[in-house]
Amino acid sequence: MRVTLHGVRGSSPASGARFAHTGGHTSCVAVSEGDGLPTLVLDAGSGVQRLSTQFAGAPFRGAILLTHLHWDHVHGLPFFSAADHPDSEVVLAQPAQGDPLAVLRQSMSPPHFPIGPEDLAGSWSYVALEPGRHRFGGYDISAVDVTHKGGRTYGYRVEADGVAFCYVPDALDDNDDAICRLGADADLMVRGAPFLAAEAGQAARFGHGTAEHAIDIARRCRVGRLVLTHHSPSRTDEDLNSIGSTLGAELATEGMTIDVAART
Repeated sequence: MRVTLHGVRGSSPASGARFAHTGGHTSCVAVSEGDGLPTLVLDAGSGVQRLSTQFAGAPFRGAILLTHLHWDHVHGLPFFSAADHPDSEVVLAQPAQGDPLAVLRQSMSPPHFPIGPEDLAGSWSYVALEPGRHRFGGYDISAVDVTHKGGRTYGYRVEADGVAFCYVPDALDDNDDAICRLGADADLMVRGAPFLAAEAGQAARFGHGTAEHAIDIARRCRVGRLVLTHHSPSRTDEDLNSIGSTLGAELATEGMTIDVAART
């Protein structure tokens, strides 16, 4: 299983020289079998535009799983050119909370945006995903409710070829049971941690987690490798380097590719 992080910011994109190393695109993770084109995408923030270049004009055929419908996780959808393609075949799954197309249309349609999801080219199907086990392509997916803020939110566990990858970009620290269900003995966890413990009040206000708690829960869940993501748009490369060094943590950078292998 190859996991590539195409967007590692939260809330909004960031640009400029002070953000160039980490990258400024918002949440998007692509999963593929080795060197093959990705057939599974987790979240469709602005980072999905970066993923489009990998297809070099070819259509995307696979599934896009949204953790939730906040702007920074969906605003790249109409710019994913490989999916907005006459020959694309896309399953778009999102946490169940009513008719999935109608819910998505609330943020992607006039007057908020010039086109709606039904105007995207290719073959699209929309799924209101319930918690539990699912199969998308060659991947076994576990969807678990996590407490975020402002709409139903999932964390995902992706399993294939004897390895497991856990993705929880947006969740409060008070989600230990759910996160450990997703991350138990996982080979890789990508966890959103835009705040520090000293900023716990602000983290709770926006429904997010802290880096220190992410490190602790990953240790308790026996995760093989933890990568922190969903960086605050105000954190510069220098800020993030300092956080990583101080906490002894690995922080996500745009374009990071991880070949997930089973632990011996």
